[in-house]
Formats: sequence, C-alpha cells, structure tokens
Amino acid sequence: MSERYDVAVIGGGPAGLSAALNLVRARRRVLLIDSNRPRNSATLLSHGYLTRDGISPLELRKLGREEFLGYEGAEHRQTVATDVRAVDGGFEIACEFRGQESSALAEVVLVTTGLAETLPDIGQLRAFYGTHVHSCIECDGYGKRDEPLALIGEHPDLTERALLLSQWTDDLIVFTNGSDVVSSRDEAALAARGIRVDRRRVASIAGDRHGMQGVVLEDGTLVPRTGGFVRPEWSAALDYVASTGAALDPDGLLVVDGHGRTSVPGLYAAGESTAPGPQQLIVAAGDGARVAAVINRDLIGGLEHLADAVQ
Repeated sequence: MSERYDVAVIGGGPAGLSAALNLVRARRRVLLIDSNRPRNSATLLSHGYLTRDGISPLELRKLGREEFLGYEGAEHRQTVATDVRAVDGGFEIACEFRGQESSALAEVVLVTTGLAETLPDIGQLRAFYGTHVHSCIECDGYGKRDEPLALIGEHPDLTERALLLSQWTDDLIVFTNGSDVVSSRDEAALAARGIRVDRRRVASIAGDRHGMQGVVLEDGTLVPRTGGFVRPEWSAALDYVASTGAALDPDGLLVVDGHGRTSVPGLYAAGESTAPGPQQLIVAAGDGARVAAVINRDLIGGLEHLADAVQ
C-alpha cells in the first residue's frame, strides 16, 4: 500500500525546500521527493542568498532538508519521480532510484524539479565549469569583476547577456562558436561599449590546476582569458508528469496561472519548471513559499465548501 500525504513536493532545490518547509509548518503531511543531484552541483559557491552568501549549493540544500525534517509531518525520500498520474482523491507518484521502486499517494503535487542544462561541446569546458566558467551572470558576475572574460554561446540572447556582463568587466570578448546569433547591428552596438565579437569556432578551454588561461579556437589561436561565462541550452525534464496531461508552453515548461496552478486541478509548479532560464536561488525560494501559501489555502477550501458542509 502506498502511503498518503497531503502534498508531495517533487524537487529539493530552493523552490521545493521553501515550499515544503512552509507547508509542513502549516501542519500538512508533506513528502519531499529529491535525488539530491542539483543542476548547479558543479558550482562551489552560491551567491545572492540572504544570510547564506558564499555557501555551497549542496550545503544549502542539506541545511534546508534538516530544517524541513525538524517538523512533525515531514518526510524526505532520496529518489526520482518517474510518473505522476491522477487517481481518485489526488495523485499517485511512482519513483525509482538505483533499482529501488516506491510509490506514494498525495492529494496535491507540487513540481519544482527545475531545469537540466546541456553545455556546448567544447574541450575542457567541464573541467573549468563552476570554478572559472559559469552560466549565471547575476550569481557569479561579481566574483569575476575586472577580469578579462569570455562569453561563449550559440543562443539569440548572447548580445543581451554580453551587455549585462559589461557591468562587471570592461574586457569582454563574445565567442559565438561559429554561429550567427549576433547580428552586425548588435556587433556594432557591442563594439561601442568596447566588447569584441569573435565568430570563430571554439575548440577548448586552456588552463591547468592554477586556473584558466584562455580560449583555444579551432584554428589554434589562444585568446588569453582568466574566466568566463557560457550560455547552456536549458530544458525541463518533465516527462514524469506527461500522464496528467498538464499543458506545457513552447519551451516545454509547465503553464501556470499567477498562483502556481497548472491546467490540472491539484497539480502545481514553482521555480524553474515554470520560467524560462535559471532563477537566482533566492528568487526560486520566494516562488516556492508563495505557491505553498496558495496550496494551503486551496486545501482548506473557500466559503463555498463551508456552505456545502452545512447543507
């Protein structure tokens, strides 16, 4: 028999942990489903989270789980949700982790699994990702201030990201990796700000244990750089909710109203599962808390439910 919960929160990042904490404090029985494999696990330090600036992402999640589990009605399973389907009285969630299968029943499900990212196929990029090369400019721009930086990407938002990054450095080169995502007009606008555009393909990142040394182009040219930012491709791994029939937007993210409700009654979403591109940790946490408040009120019901009860 599957155990039954008021709310199952799928995903243990800032949005999920914040929601789970607020819901268990509302005296809900809450199951947190998370494999503890965050998208930003390669990052050594997280920034911009009030009172926790500079903390390890894994440490932040560990502290959040401990706070959540300190309350009666809280439970965490280190597993992966593989299927969510509507049943009488709520949802059945199937899970699997390292060959172990389990299931649970919940009146309400909150999806907070966020995004998966795919980096460009560039040699040695993984070796420097999270230490010298990052993806979140708002999170890590300050740490790279005044350095000679590279911005690598093949996405139409590359010009916008370059302008943002110019807040922290006046020595920036944009590498389009052979793509045509920066128009000649945008290149001229970047040049007016002292930002160069290099359209050649990138072969690898050069460096050693002491740090990053530069960007190696396909023709063998080494462009000296001490750090940089890369624009990954982001996608939402939401196949496990396909059985619910929940509406997705063109980016494959869950469509929600202004309160985190999806097109399926009882199914909610918060954080990066609903918004294009990664969010800062503190923004995702705030979204989780906001949707948690909506869920608690929806579970209580409104005046119409009181009227039904006295008839």
